[in-house]
Amino acid sequence: MKTEWALDPIYKGLNDPAYEADMQAVEKLVAEFAQAVKEAGAAEGCAEQLLLLEEALTLKVSRLGLYLSLRQSVDTEDGDVMAQYNRLMKIYAQAAPYTAAAEKIFAQIADIDALAEKSEVVKEYTFLLKQAKENAKYLLSDDVEEMISAMDMTGGSAWDQLQSFLTSTVKVEYDGKVVTLSEIRNMAYSPDQGVRKAAYEAEIACYEKIQDSIAFALNNIKNQVTFLCHKRGYESPLAMTLKQSRMTKETLDAMLDAIKEYLPVFRKYLCKKAKMLGHENGLPFYELFAPLGKSDKKFSVEEARDYLVECFGKFSPDMADMMQEAFDNEWIDFFPRKGKRGGAFCAGVPGMKESRILTNYDGNFGSISTLAHELGHAYHNRQTEDNRAMNQDYSMPVAETASTFNETHLGHYALASATAEEKLSLLENDLMEKTQCIVDIYSRYLFETAVFEQSQSKFLMAEDLKDIMLKAQKEAYGEGLDENVMHPYMWVCKGHYYSSGLSFYNFPYAFGNLFAVGLYNMFLEEGESFIPKYKAMLKATPTCTIEEAGAMVGVDLTDKAFWESSLKLIAKDIEEFCAM
Repeated sequence: MKTEWALDPIYKGLNDPAYEADMQAVEKLVAEFAQAVKEAGAAEGCAEQLLLLEEALTLKVSRLGLYLSLRQSVDTEDGDVMAQYNRLMKIYAQAAPYTAAAEKIFAQIADIDALAEKSEVVKEYTFLLKQAKENAKYLLSDDVEEMISAMDMTGGSAWDQLQSFLTSTVKVEYDGKVVTLSEIRNMAYSPDQGVRKAAYEAEIACYEKIQDSIAFALNNIKNQVTFLCHKRGYESPLAMTLKQSRMTKETLDAMLDAIKEYLPVFRKYLCKKAKMLGHENGLPFYELFAPLGKSDKKFSVEEARDYLVECFGKFSPDMADMMQEAFDNEWIDFFPRKGKRGGAFCAGVPGMKESRILTNYDGNFGSISTLAHELGHAYHNRQTEDNRAMNQDYSMPVAETASTFNETHLGHYALASATAEEKLSLLENDLMEKTQCIVDIYSRYLFETAVFEQSQSKFLMAEDLKDIMLKAQKEAYGEGLDENVMHPYMWVCKGHYYSSGLSFYNFPYAFGNLFAVGLYNMFLEEGESFIPKYKAMLKATPTCTIEEAGAMVGVDLTDKAFWESSLKLIAKDIEEFCAM
């Protein structure tokens, strides 16, 4: 089985005639779209034409952009790909003022529902048009929108690329060898405590080489976001993120309030794990991912495939079929290598009804869980792929729902047939992941909030950022983490902080985790009858608010009680773990 993804089905290379034809098609579509906007009359009369042109442009740009970003993610030193990406962005930037102008035209439609009765295109894009009407007040002049889009290429997006480049190419010295950052971070899961500790020390040491450059990147990105946020009329970067997420502050506050109340429960788990590993003052950071129980089982790629297909065949046959397809048709790039970025992600391929998944696979059960997570994203993509092109992009919080639902199902499946020792390992692995998605994510939310606030009055040097991170970890982890062995550099390696167009990509993980736990409990109670409702909700996520998505499955997300109900289930697992 091939262990690198196949990109040829998208384009066969930068010299592929289809690639160049699509690049030229983007230029042509930008010109056609611009002309149509300039000649637009009454909004009701031109809405369908503008939607169809923007749809065609979105499809071409998304496909080209995805291909280039996929290639860059596995070879961050490929200068040709970087040049092509800049070429694409320069062409697409010319559409920015016309996209903004089109939104202003859409906002002038007096009665969107009435127009939808006359046009099937308008009917399918009703939610998008109503969002445009709502968001028009945040748009700047057409010329300014064009300038913002063009300057971001050498501003926020360039700083983002710098962070990705430095973390994927930094040389980490370990045990007399030079390894990649992804390889050294994977050692945090080693069953050997000596390896975990040495890998942590090597990781911390390598960040000293790149900390100043990445501090400059983070400062400049956050300042750019804050400046544009205020210019557009948003109260804060968080308010802008919530608007982009189609999520209310009431929902976020309800979730965070519930999380804060349950932090002592997670700390109890961390302190118990610390004592099991021989530590009295909380868990040293390098022990957060330490495996407990029987954890020496390694899965080959083929064994991972078979395990996942069997596991999810118990949930829904179409999920298992899609997973088989992902392995058979080379959707997945598995192993770490020089120049490949760390972490994992899944991206849908526009117009192909496929996804591509990047992991840094090491054969442990945690890697199986990561694959299940990313294939959950692919399953979500599959539910939306028959939507129109601009109705396939769901917002951040629900983006982590299907993925975490998969992790939850995998955990239940594994526990059902586990021995006592295996059960300890599996339960602890599940709690470890949930602690990351709730406690560590809360620390990241606190960190990003503080960075946005403090970067407005001073330039945050690396030492400042390390101090902010340590304070955030202490507030979130409390006595569960050894305050003398924390991780001051977690802001360096997490790419989520470095997007100029997407801030606070942290709380969505907590949202997705707790929402998924609640949904999975509903599945256990309702059985197969839950699956059509679940799939319909996933399909609708690009065309509804977060709260409306919850309502589709009978959940009020603004009610703190829902979040507490999910946290109670996790607390029950923690009590079971502590009693084992």
